[in-house]
Amino acid sequence: MKPQDIRELTDEEIQERIQELVEERFRLRFRSATMELENPKLLTEIRRDIARMKTVLRERELAQQS
Repeated sequence: MKPQDIRELTDEEIQERIQELVEERFRLRFRSATMELENPKLLTEIRRDIARMKTVLRERELAQQS
């Protein structure tokens, strides 16, 4: 997901999406421990998407403070 797309979402939608991605990452990590994943790069992509979303939330928080 691109930062531009994330900025179009509301804070609540971003929080929900972060929660979904965290759960998906957990399932993938669990599956990777028991068997080989079809796309191991997906774990990295999910981690980066979570970081992007948290960054956008932090930008909004800092914008409100100033």
